[in-house]
Amino acid sequence: MIVRALGRRPFEPVWAEMRAFTDARAADAADELWLVEHEPVYTLGVAGRPEHLLANPRAIPVVRTDRGGQITYHGPGQAVVYVLFDLRRAGYGVRALVTRLEQAVIDLLAGEGIEGHARRDAPGVYVRLPGSGEEAKIAALGLKVRNGRTYHGLALNVAMDLAPFGFINPCGYAGMRVTQLADLGVRATLCESSERLVECIAMRLEGTS
Repeated sequence: MIVRALGRRPFEPVWAEMRAFTDARAADAADELWLVEHEPVYTLGVAGRPEHLLANPRAIPVVRTDRGGQITYHGPGQAVVYVLFDLRRAGYGVRALVTRLEQAVIDLLAGEGIEGHARRDAPGVYVRLPGSGEEAKIAALGLKVRNGRTYHGLALNVAMDLAPFGFINPCGYAGMRVTQLADLGVRATLCESSERLVECIAMRLEGTS
């Protein structure tokens, strides 16, 4: 599996590159993980409802994409990993892939002494907030499958400005709390957390964990 670190990039050019890669890849092409940090952007899935953007006082760009899911926010301090993966070659379906990606985040959290969990009704990874015990989302997930190959992927909140999440219903859920590693006491840098996330994903996708 090839890992490409793209640095800090706007969303739309990377989205175009993912589609081009997926359309052009040969049957024996290696799977790839693209690690990126995005400029501020709201993205909506195919069935994303515009009313889930409650306000936009910062005039953050809004992009309707071809992934699944509703609205989410990407911005500096968030680790985004795009999963360019051949499901047909792997021999399992998209639901199994989602489960493996969620488990990779749960693995990373466990390494920091944090208990994470997935929800069948709302893809992503969640934690219980210290003190209140309220559930909060720490990682969002959305994929596109084309001809048995995937693109898009997941986003883990590391150390970012969470305020833009307050202007949306995250992933279509009104009142959903959002958190990040920094607020849970994790002092790792974005680079360190990103590298660890890629390692966890690779282990889950390659079947070694």
